[in-house]
Amino acid sequence: MLPYPAWLNAGDNAWQLTAATLVGLMSIPGLVVLYGGVVQKKWAVNTMLMAFTGFCIVLFVWVFYGFNMSFGQPWHLGSGQFFSNMLGKPSPVLSANTEISQANIPLLSAGMPAFRFGQSSLIYFQFVFAAITPLLFLGSVLTRMSLKAWMVFVFIWSSLVYPVNAFLIWGGGYFAMNGAVDYSGGYVIHLAAGVTAFVAAAVVGPRIKGDRDATPNNMMMVALGAGLLWMGWNGFNGGDPYFAGADAGAAVLNTNLAAASAMFIWVMWDMLSPRKSASLIGAVNGMIVGLVGITPAAGFVNGYGALIIGVVGSSIVWVMMTYVGPKIPYVNRVDDALGVVWTHGLAGLIGGLMVGLVADPKMIEYLGVGSSSSFSVGGVFYGAGWKQFQHQAQAALWIIVFTAVMTFIILRVMKLFMSLRYTDQECLDGDIAIHGEQVTSDFIGEQSLVAPLAPQPKLGE
Repeated sequence: MLPYPAWLNAGDNAWQLTAATLVGLMSIPGLVVLYGGVVQKKWAVNTMLMAFTGFCIVLFVWVFYGFNMSFGQPWHLGSGQFFSNMLGKPSPVLSANTEISQANIPLLSAGMPAFRFGQSSLIYFQFVFAAITPLLFLGSVLTRMSLKAWMVFVFIWSSLVYPVNAFLIWGGGYFAMNGAVDYSGGYVIHLAAGVTAFVAAAVVGPRIKGDRDATPNNMMMVALGAGLLWMGWNGFNGGDPYFAGADAGAAVLNTNLAAASAMFIWVMWDMLSPRKSASLIGAVNGMIVGLVGITPAAGFVNGYGALIIGVVGSSIVWVMMTYVGPKIPYVNRVDDALGVVWTHGLAGLIGGLMVGLVADPKMIEYLGVGSSSSFSVGGVFYGAGWKQFQHQAQAALWIIVFTAVMTFIILRVMKLFMSLRYTDQECLDGDIAIHGEQVTSDFIGEQSLVAPLAPQPKLGE
């Protein structure tokens, strides 16, 4: 008897499952506790529940049709290269034949080494990427979007928007065929999340005034969540070569270089600003910008490129959030609660475009054998010209326009049938009114103060 077929490599399979678990931990509990700590205490339960439910919904979408729409056989939706390679055919991936078969992405099979792990490992690895995307744009609509509307929105968005972007860039679709690259999701995940966050915040509307001026309720939870994000990102970027090889190690190192440089430069900018003081929230923003910025480039750049992406990305986003953004008409009226459009959208865009500038062709992802060439990417600074930058810009433009339009349509149609947000009174009361729970319990002797609670003030009182 044999433990597994000849095509399976235990090391590659173990690393793929480990990387997937690290990415999953970024969502649960990483973003759960980070969001739970950064909002007011009265919103912690609602915030954490929205993150958990979003994660669950994406898994159902993924296994019944989402995976094959993102990575399966092309679904020819029209004539021409674009529409013929825009989306995969929807079908479930729950049969035994699928789960224990060799992993395969049909349109990529001829251009990369054969996978050395099972299809179920690939399905789960890509699921945790699909799942974290809605949890990222959740940060823009916290403390007012209703749980019911959130669940419907995640279901529709994960069915109609994410698979298209994923197939076009990762599944071998049109942009992949034409040379655009996204190592681990700077475009498919972060740019799309940032665009969705901005549009959703605009359509759902702002928080009530008291919530907009609120401070985080638990900075220890913020720090814990941020730490889980940073360490989890080793799997986020290190797992995307699909092999436990040298490029995976380089991607992990570059990820940490970009995060450290971005966090440090953000702290420095805060200390040099008129405030003259650093903050943990600011440092976390800088860390996130660095992690997001390196994501589309992690295995395509060397260590110097990673440091440049961290410093440049953090500096640009810091200036936009601190000085420019608040002065841009309309933009300054959209209440993006956690600044997702900047820390994920803009940072992902910067990182993706910088692939076209600082990608090092000596950073080989897959080694050529015989007559086949090795695979790597070259940028302007390494004499490769502007072609790669153009490919990156074209893919970014698609992500921005398509995601914005689809998000707006989805939410406006939803608004015809249901309210997207809690009432002002529910927003005033928070978790107690909505869920009958609160994040911490206070005890006096043997009696819990969770229930009954003192009546909450009403609007106008």
